[in-house]
Amino acid sequence: MIATPGDLVKLRVVNNWAPADIPSFAVVGRVNMGKSAVLSTLLEIDDNELIRVSPTPGETTRCQIHRVVFSGRECLRFIDTPGFSQPIEAMRAIQHMHGVGTPMIETLRRFVARRETDFEDERRLLEPLLDGAGILYIVDPARPLRDDFLAEMEILRWTGRPRLALLNRHADSENPEVEEAWRSQLGAAFNLTRSFDAHQARYPERLKLLRSLLEIEERHHAALKETIRLVEDEWTQRREQSAEILLEYLETALGLRVASTLEEKDLTLPSRRERKKQLLAERYFRELRELEQRGTKQLLAVYRHHLLHQDSDPSGYAGLDLAHEETWSKWGLRRGQLTTAAALAGAAAGFGVDLATGGLTHGVGTAIGALTGATAAWFKGGTLPDLRLDLSGGINLKPGEGRELRLGPPNNPNFPWVLLDAMLVRYSQILERAHGRRDAQHLHAEGPGYTQSFPRHRREVLAKWFGSCLKGSPNRGIEPEVFEELVRCLAGIPANPDPA
Repeated sequence: MIATPGDLVKLRVVNNWAPADIPSFAVVGRVNMGKSAVLSTLLEIDDNELIRVSPTPGETTRCQIHRVVFSGRECLRFIDTPGFSQPIEAMRAIQHMHGVGTPMIETLRRFVARRETDFEDERRLLEPLLDGAGILYIVDPARPLRDDFLAEMEILRWTGRPRLALLNRHADSENPEVEEAWRSQLGAAFNLTRSFDAHQARYPERLKLLRSLLEIEERHHAALKETIRLVEDEWTQRREQSAEILLEYLETALGLRVASTLEEKDLTLPSRRERKKQLLAERYFRELRELEQRGTKQLLAVYRHHLLHQDSDPSGYAGLDLAHEETWSKWGLRRGQLTTAAALAGAAAGFGVDLATGGLTHGVGTAIGALTGATAAWFKGGTLPDLRLDLSGGINLKPGEGRELRLGPPNNPNFPWVLLDAMLVRYSQILERAHGRRDAQHLHAEGPGYTQSFPRHRREVLAKWFGSCLKGSPNRGIEPEVFEELVRCLAGIPANPDPA
């Protein structure tokens, strides 16, 4: 979301935690409150080498800087700090050093500079704050609010720094009464309180959290605003990159052909002929699957996921049952939509005939093309039992050389739409995956598709382009429009598809 993995580095800087020209925020909280998970999701890092998300108490033992970099320039930094370990005792020690009244920033400086070996975690986490960093305080609102948490809030309040409290919620452990108690106390000690789920937050929630920093940090308002603009621009660029990946994948997949020679002696032996066809079909689906895996891998790289993996079943397409009601209701176009789209694609092909004859056909070519396309879609689109290929074709070679069989693509007008839906479903799963999670997960071609809910114009444009790709001659003239429609399509994901 924010910077490439190479730009995200960890540094330990002495007396320079918060440079005057860079908005800086220390991420503070008790151990296992989710500090590292929040950072991982916010900065899109699912690599434990950069940010370790661990249930082990005290995993973060020193301050670690994570920079947000655009075009080689640091725009924002977050500082992961050790968790509080003795907040009540530390609070009392600070009060004792200060004497009567409320401790101020100078007392905290003396507390951090003391030579004793006690309160090491508290002293380390206070260093960036004393250097000018704002505070992002992470709490788990499902935990009971105890005195040690109140002591943490009090110490942080004494710093006088801009303070944002973040309720790191978990959908499976919500407790409204306890959360309300947290909100009441946080409201008295912090400038702003927000909710965030580090294991579920998607791009809009991450962007909202960044915008919340604008509300508490006045000194760097312009710099933060510019950083948020860069984040939004980068997200738009990623969507366009993804559309380019889909465009290349679909063109290559729809133009995929495989060939094999059937020797003359095999032509008269049905068992050998059928075996050759079977091997050719297996090769076709394997190559098709490899194309999809390459496209999915590229999408995963665009969105910086390393713990998401692809479903490795090479027979994924061969087992699709396009005649089954469930498949029709989930992926690809409905038969009526498919008929209209095919008619338009056929009309486009017929129109080419009219142009080639200088208009002498008076539109007959367009009409015949539309009728032929619609009829094929109506009868073939809903009757093929699966994605079997028509192997009856082939090229006769010279006498004694046999016959060359060519296979691909499947003779089903819904095939391109099923391919597109399969990738869109995976794209949605990629967007929904939070980087704060550390469990490995497989992408599966499951769930409802998106193509049935496309606006009519989008279906028309794609249908024409699909038709040209299937013929092996992609229409470059409408390719820019196809790209724009794919970008608009991706902009609507992960909104729930509504094929009704």
